[in-house]
Amino acid sequence: MRALLIVNPNATSTTKAARDLLAHALESRTQLTVAHTMHRGHAAELAAWAAETAMDLIVVHGGDGTINEAINGFLPRPDGPAGFERSDTTPQLAVLPGGSANVFARSLGIAADPVEATNQLIDLIGVGARRRIGLGFAASSAVEPAADIDTAVADDEEGAAAPEALGASRWFGFNAGLGLDARVCAAVDASRGRGRTASPIRYLRTTVTEFFRNKRTAPSLTIEVAGADPVEAVHYAFVSNSSPWTFLEAKPICTNPGTGFDTGLGVFAMRSTSVPATLRVASQLLRDGAEPKSRILFRVDDVPSVTVRSSTPIAFQLDGDYVGNRNEVCFTSIPNALDVVAPAPTT
Repeated sequence: MRALLIVNPNATSTTKAARDLLAHALESRTQLTVAHTMHRGHAAELAAWAAETAMDLIVVHGGDGTINEAINGFLPRPDGPAGFERSDTTPQLAVLPGGSANVFARSLGIAADPVEATNQLIDLIGVGARRRIGLGFAASSAVEPAADIDTAVADDEEGAAAPEALGASRWFGFNAGLGLDARVCAAVDASRGRGRTASPIRYLRTTVTEFFRNKRTAPSLTIEVAGADPVEAVHYAFVSNSSPWTFLEAKPICTNPGTGFDTGLGVFAMRSTSVPATLRVASQLLRDGAEPKSRILFRVDDVPSVTVRSSTPIAFQLDGDYVGNRNEVCFTSIPNALDVVAPAPTT
């Protein structure tokens, strides 16, 4: 088996010891090539090269942004002339946590600790464990970044591509969002550029700050799901391809519990910024086994597609990375899009 190991050496939680352990372990199982990312967009370039040279496996050691970049580098796109065609020579993907949240890896059942995850990954490769998962695809036209969002990002952090570097339309693995969460991603990325570490506490503080900063902004979003009336006057919306939506340390936060890699997409859209109502919904998200419900919440699971329109350009994120502003995004679930090295899903 020919494998490419893509390492983001400056991602939040990668260490030289973990990188060396992973490379040494993979060398015992594969014909290995190791490449370190050097700039934004490099993971996509490396993954594209791996596919062009018929590599069997791409292993990504980095954060969610680096993984998203790699997927968009090698996986055929559904908006091309031929549509989506995954061939038998399309590489498999394996991921090793190296970022601050590692939502994609953890949602696949990969251990959060890099050393434990390395041993787990080698065992999975050894027994040929493979899982075919669905992905989301977001099709849109680019809009210039908002002037009030500081988007400067340090080159030596998570390593995700700069806004629009991979194109306006992209694959996403676990979630996307317009409004609040995208503004939070932009602000945290900017703070990384100033040398601050991305941590759950920083995300939480930034979320509170951005919520109150934009609390009085008029709702601009309309949600359109096939077979249902349009949902208007939405303040912010999340679209999920898996559950949980994110993690708060070890705590999974599930906006759409009925959504997974083997289902359609989930939609979670808030129609109010009332503090009491928002706190009630937030408290539901923190409960184990909760099914978030509220008069101010539009939520639906397992839909094949959803379109989100905005009357004014609004911040947009994919897999935790701010990718600019949008007026309209069409999200589509693409079943069986990607082969990943992962344990079988739990029931």
